[in-house]
Amino acid sequence: MRIGIDVSQVAYEGTGVGEYIKNLVGELLRIDTKNEYILFFSSLRRKFSPPAGGFNFQSKPKNLEIKTYRFPPLFFDLFWNRLHILPIEWFIGDVDIFISSDWTQPPTRKAKKITILYDLIVYKHPEETDRKIIDVQKRCLSWVKKECDKIICISEATKKDASDILGIEKERLRVIYPGA
Repeated sequence: MRIGIDVSQVAYEGTGVGEYIKNLVGELLRIDTKNEYILFFSSLRRKFSPPAGGFNFQSKPKNLEIKTYRFPPLFFDLFWNRLHILPIEWFIGDVDIFISSDWTQPPTRKAKKITILYDLIVYKHPEETDRKIIDVQKRCLSWVKKECDKIICISEATKKDASDILGIEKERLRVIYPGA
C-alpha cells in the first residue's frame, strides 16, 4: 500500500500540530516496513531535511519517499481549500491513502482520505481566534466533513466535539493520542 502524508506542519517546530505529525510519522516508519510512505512537504521559506526535520530515523528508510515544494501556505489554501482543485496525486503520485491535517484538504483522484483533527476552537471560542484563521479552518472542516473517510482525533474531547458540533458520524472518528 502507498500512503501519502502531509508533513508541512513540522516546519513549525515546537507546536503541538508539528510535534503530533512528527511523532506519528516517526512511529509509522519505525514499526512498518511493508507499506510505502510518501511525505509531502511545502513551505516557501522553511526547509525539510530529515533527520534534522525531527523524525526518528538515522538514515532514510527504503520505504520512504519525500516530495518537497516551495509554495507558501496561501497557495494551497487557494487551490485546495477554496477552489478544491489540483489533486494531491499531481504532487506525490498515486497513493491508496492520504493523511492530512485539518488545515489543508487537497482533493484526491482515488485515494481514501484521512485527516487529523486537533480541536474545534474556531467553533467553541471564536472570540479568541483571528477572523482569518476562523474562515480558513471552517472552510477546511467543511471538506473534512464531506470527503474524509476517517478522522483521527487527538482526544476523546475532540472526538465528542467533532460529533456534536460538526455532526460527523462516530464510525468515521478514531482517537489516537499524541505520543512523546
